[in-house]
Amino acid sequence: MQGRTDVLNTPVDVSEDFYKLENEYYLAGPVIGFDAATGDGTIQWNYHRWVTDWSFNKMGRHLKKFAEAEIFWKEYEIDPKLRFNISFISQRTIRLRIKTTNVEQVVQPSLMLDGEPPKSNAWSAEDADTKAIYTSAHGSVTLHKTSFRIELHDSSGKHLTSTLGMELLEALHHKTIPFLFTKRVSDYSRSVAASFTMHHDEKIVGCGESFTALNKRGQKVVLCSTDAQSTATKEMYKPIPFFISSRGYGMFVHSSAPITMDFGNEYAGSKVIYCGEDGLDLFLFIGSPKEILFEYTAITGRSPLPPLWSFGLWMSRFTYNSQQQVNEVAERLRFHKIPCDVIHIDAGWFEHGINCDYKFSPQNFPDPQKMVKELKVQGFNISLWQLPYYTQGNPVFKEAVQKQLCVKDANGDLYAEDAILDFSNKAATEWYTEKITPLLQMGIAAIKGDFGEAAPYKGLYASGRTGFYEHNLYPLRYNKLLAKLTKQVTGENIIWARSAWAGSQRYPIHWGGDPEVSDTGMAGTLRGGLSLGLSGFSFWSHDIGGFLDAPEEELFARWAVFGLFTSHSRVHGFPPREPWEFSADFLNTFRSIVEMKYRLMPYIYTQASMCSRNGLPMLRALLLNYPEDETCWHIEDEYLFGDDILVAPIMEKNTTERKVYLPRGKWVNYITKEIYDGGSWLIIKAGILPGLILAKYGSLIPHITLAQSTAFMDWGTVELMAFVTGNDTAKGDFYLKDEDLIVTLEATNTNGQWVLQNKTGQIFTIKAFNEQE
Repeated sequence: MQGRTDVLNTPVDVSEDFYKLENEYYLAGPVIGFDAATGDGTIQWNYHRWVTDWSFNKMGRHLKKFAEAEIFWKEYEIDPKLRFNISFISQRTIRLRIKTTNVEQVVQPSLMLDGEPPKSNAWSAEDADTKAIYTSAHGSVTLHKTSFRIELHDSSGKHLTSTLGMELLEALHHKTIPFLFTKRVSDYSRSVAASFTMHHDEKIVGCGESFTALNKRGQKVVLCSTDAQSTATKEMYKPIPFFISSRGYGMFVHSSAPITMDFGNEYAGSKVIYCGEDGLDLFLFIGSPKEILFEYTAITGRSPLPPLWSFGLWMSRFTYNSQQQVNEVAERLRFHKIPCDVIHIDAGWFEHGINCDYKFSPQNFPDPQKMVKELKVQGFNISLWQLPYYTQGNPVFKEAVQKQLCVKDANGDLYAEDAILDFSNKAATEWYTEKITPLLQMGIAAIKGDFGEAAPYKGLYASGRTGFYEHNLYPLRYNKLLAKLTKQVTGENIIWARSAWAGSQRYPIHWGGDPEVSDTGMAGTLRGGLSLGLSGFSFWSHDIGGFLDAPEEELFARWAVFGLFTSHSRVHGFPPREPWEFSADFLNTFRSIVEMKYRLMPYIYTQASMCSRNGLPMLRALLLNYPEDETCWHIEDEYLFGDDILVAPIMEKNTTERKVYLPRGKWVNYITKEIYDGGSWLIIKAGILPGLILAKYGSLIPHITLAQSTAFMDWGTVELMAFVTGNDTAKGDFYLKDEDLIVTLEATNTNGQWVLQNKTGQIFTIKAFNEQE
């Protein structure tokens, strides 16, 4: 972190290495051999160094080509000739791989990819002396050979982006980096800077759970997982090396090394991917945001559908610490008729404080199996907190160290003070399996995988690599193992994880870390959720009310609207958290919001199933459904909840109205039943709830009779609410969960009678949104 002390696990900004005068730089030069049929070729990389210059009392610098290096033995190449490859995965996906050495390297199986990507024959090639052009139904890729340059166009011929070489930068006095790689003089390690053009009106979204502005243009994003301890910071629990451009393309950097992405921060006309890896493996996608997410998740995997109960309310605090307390919370939830499916026990179920030894305290939890069984009958599932770090006071510390299960330092000893479990170590995963499996066999429904962002960069791992490559993989290994163990025992796709990397979306659910108890914390949390959804994650949650302090009642109520209209809804943080610990008005408001979600469960589960199949997020930035609307690319304080519901939380204290942007079409206020014209900004007053919920006009949204748990819901009859007037047709989707089938339904009111096109065995009733109860 520039200008700050380099402390343990500070995110690594590799871009700084590309501006050091002492390092060596190799700029992409001519393509000296290329086979258009295979996509294999060779680039000559021209040797440069930074040199200083002087102009009217200002010192500057520029990259200067050197004819020869200070090399004693002349058999080393000054301008090395290195291999690259262009291949095609689908009609919309291109893969560019570039090497910075001719030495054969060990290729390890990728944890980030969901299997080896296929190869597509849908691209035709035209090869000439100076360039090669590949074309599919959706776009084209041009390789310029005189000086290596890649151009990307869509099917209409519109220019999307191009690599930036030195020949395009000579007039810029090196305000940006051209396409090159560097060799560090400190250890001769290599890293790549992939420089691309950026158009004047281009907007960039994605990069994981980023709490900064949704549009990343003008930002420098450091992609290294860290314990952010905030949702109002540029640091991230879940960085993802993937982004989408408003221009109609996206990119994914297939690497676990530290990555920094500069989106016009140093120079407005370029974006530079600084990749710590000693080579480049870059996937490029052509299409709309939805099409790009579909392509990206086709290669990195999609989120499987979590169990129905997980979409209900999760009640928690930091922390319940006894069996009696958990049972009392369950009793009070049912007494106050607050629907709930999960009670989460955080770091309070151990005998030795928060030292995780994977055993219930015999004193505080005398019969945990009985507790789990009895609560299950009442419609509650139990979730448990744990983590893979062990302090010296932890009963398992000595065992983990003696069995060599932890990350080591350069001397082969324990790294730092805590024992950090090494998930690249087979013995460690087997040991961890022995700790987690009995809990799941007891009936625990979900394991919370807290932390995971602190794998030391300089640590040594059983994989044979250092933390430079393992740090960002640690969350992925952690997520994968917990999900595998849960699936083996319960058959369900569910964990509760904080950290992530590319590919972690295959192991839902992830939650948004530790937000401040403030409007700022709430706003940053929403931005993080939107950005993560634009990075391939379908399901997400956050701590309703903020984590780091006791919530204020007014903020808690506003946050509850946002939190319950998120795929997964958990109340968690410092106490009090239970709604009956606040005023009667708050209790009633909170209950009403929860009841609304539970009545909407058929819609929610249908949308979840659709998202799981297509790689789309439940909590969705407006730009995904309305990419042609320029305004939607800037909206970061409202969102779509699935396809048909728009949510605009109240983001300021003591406010009952807010400015809302509604995309094209008509929208219906779910509470007041008012109809608004879209394509404009409106000031709308909240109704009886402290937030705005709107349904898309023309939608047909399924509801179900209220129950106190999803386990008690009667799916025999589902009510369809038609958000239309007169004889207009309402249309919607419904998930037949027993058949794992999504059907599209249409309903029209003809002469006062609803006519439904229903070819299923499901029983539906229909009513208009404005009919009286």
